Amino acid sequence: MNGADTAWIITATALVLLMTLPGLALFYGGLVRARNVLSVFMHCYAIACLMSILWLMFGYSIAFGSGTSGYWGGMDKAFLSGVTADSLSGTLPEILFFAFQMTFAIITPALIVGAYVERVGFGFVMVFSGLWMLLCYAPVVHWIWGGGMLADGGIFGDTGVRDFAGGIVVHETAGLAALIIAVVLGPRKVQNKPPHNPGYVVIGASLLWVGWFGFNGGSQLAADGGAAMALTVTHISAATASLTWVIWERIKYGKASVVGLVTGTIAGLASITPASGFVGPIEALIIGAVAGILCQEAVNVVRNLLKIDDTLDVFAVHGIGGIFGTIMIAAFGQGTWAAQLGALAIVGVFTFVVTLILVKLVAAFTPIRVDEEAETTGLDLSAHGERAYELTS
Repeated sequence: MNGADTAWIITATALVLLMTLPGLALFYGGLVRARNVLSVFMHCYAIACLMSILWLMFGYSIAFGSGTSGYWGGMDKAFLSGVTADSLSGTLPEILFFAFQMTFAIITPALIVGAYVERVGFGFVMVFSGLWMLLCYAPVVHWIWGGGMLADGGIFGDTGVRDFAGGIVVHETAGLAALIIAVVLGPRKVQNKPPHNPGYVVIGASLLWVGWFGFNGGSQLAADGGAAMALTVTHISAATASLTWVIWERIKYGKASVVGLVTGTIAGLASITPASGFVGPIEALIIGAVAGILCQEAVNVVRNLLKIDDTLDVFAVHGIGGIFGTIMIAAFGQGTWAAQLGALAIVGVFTFVVTLILVKLVAAFTPIRVDEEAETTGLDLSAHGERAYELTS
């Protein structure tokens, strides 16, 4: 065990949890109508609790068990069987590696929340999120990070897919799942309301930015120069994408918005995530510069061309950002085109099929959408019997 590595990953674990609680909750909560903010907080918080338990029970074993099939890790580490305080994973206590990866298993289904807020049933959120994490997310983790079929020595030969911190594992899977649920749900009855609290959005985005240092820097799994470089390029990409988003917004619409600025931040963070362990500051500058414009245009395509009500633009920002960053690894010569594009295709098809099956299956047992009266009233009161604000918006 290396003490410095252990201390850094303990810190990184806390930072990644900070991304969901309260970062993502505030970011999403500020974007919705005032009468739905508590439901967003409820979704993020409850998902964090449920994923923690399911990761302990089965998720960690599926992702990082010792299975040799290449498809899943098996059940040998279910309920952390055989994992003690003295067990090691590389230079880290394995229980710490479990906890660090648990925070990724928390935020990935929580990202999907942004696609269905303001109209989804709470029961559906919980059942779907739990099954999706176990049956979609955890297997993909094994394929790429757990030594499975997409890793080095797998179906792409000695050089497998390069995904440092989750461009495919987190952002592609969550983005595609978000898009599918948004299509199945259909549009909201009440749309085009301005964000009820842009201040929440800025605070949430700021917490996500800081937490992302643990997300990307921690993925080095060591306290060394690689972690420092990952942290630095993460920051450069986020800063650059923030500015290119608002510059493009100003050119197109005549005004640069604070919500646009911080949405650009998230686009830059999502885009650098898969590449953060493989590129330097100049490449990060390029990735961020393109991401701010690319993801903004993706928002317009999904909303206006495809007419899909992905409420908080999960696919356009996270999905497109993660896919773009994964491709740029090959463009900068740090991975093979076959592995990068092939893995994106395989995981994309797998995510589409599993997500669609789970949506249909869970919807057969619990309502996927609240009724029109509950949606108009707002989920805070209709689903949870509480109100954050005495407002009519």
